[in-house]
Amino acid sequence: MKPEVFKLQQGTSPLLISMPHVGTQLPDDLKPVYSDTGLQVDDTDWHIAELYDFAQSLGVSTIRPVYSRYVIDLNRPADGQSLYPGQNTTGLCPLTTFDNVPLYRPGMEPDAAETARRLPLYWHPYHNALAAELARIKAIHGYALLWDAHSIRSLIPHLFEGELPVFNFGSASGASCAPGVAEALLAQAQQLAPHYPAVLNGRFKGGYITRAYGQPANGVHAVQLELAQRSYMQEQAPYALDASLSAQLKPVLEVLIKQFLAFKPA
Repeated sequence: MKPEVFKLQQGTSPLLISMPHVGTQLPDDLKPVYSDTGLQVDDTDWHIAELYDFAQSLGVSTIRPVYSRYVIDLNRPADGQSLYPGQNTTGLCPLTTFDNVPLYRPGMEPDAAETARRLPLYWHPYHNALAAELARIKAIHGYALLWDAHSIRSLIPHLFEGELPVFNFGSASGASCAPGVAEALLAQAQQLAPHYPAVLNGRFKGGYITRAYGQPANGVHAVQLELAQRSYMQEQAPYALDASLSAQLKPVLEVLIKQFLAFKPA
């Protein structure tokens, strides 16, 4: 029996929320190759499932992986092409943390053959399920909505300058959803939480999932939201959820999700 690599909760609405970086497990057979830093899975999108725990009551489908992005990054293309040419980023099978610290013990980094081995075990099952769920939703509603949910530390000099805005919406520079959809979400966030800086298509324009599945001409509209983690949690280990902060943020997220749900393609 194959180990479970993702969890899919099917809903009744036109919306699927993908959480590709919430996994925290490492396969037992790979644990010996990781450095002490790698074993900490620090670059997880911590507590995202909890922030969106209202989704089920809205009939929203959700999908999330079991394993860490350190095994394979589900938001990178299978061929390993960089999504941000010329900028520091992490790859399909990351070799370093966001701070450029090695994830593997010396000489144990994954080569091309190891990367190829991991694809059918972890990457393809998630994407096959994601694509199938979007197809199921589209068959029922005539269209599908995809929200790719992420979070990241506010300050990562290796990846970006300065402090990241709290709300980082991405629509692949307008290509992944109908005109005005992402702009309206940005405006709503700015109205509901004016104390939280917000931007559209800034440093994070949407990763592979947003770019690959967001096809408005084919009835699939995708938006990515990258949250700065200072808005709801402790940004250093043990990465504790801040109940007071998250209680302020969750209602804003729920309004944003409801607004996206209300969108119906012409």
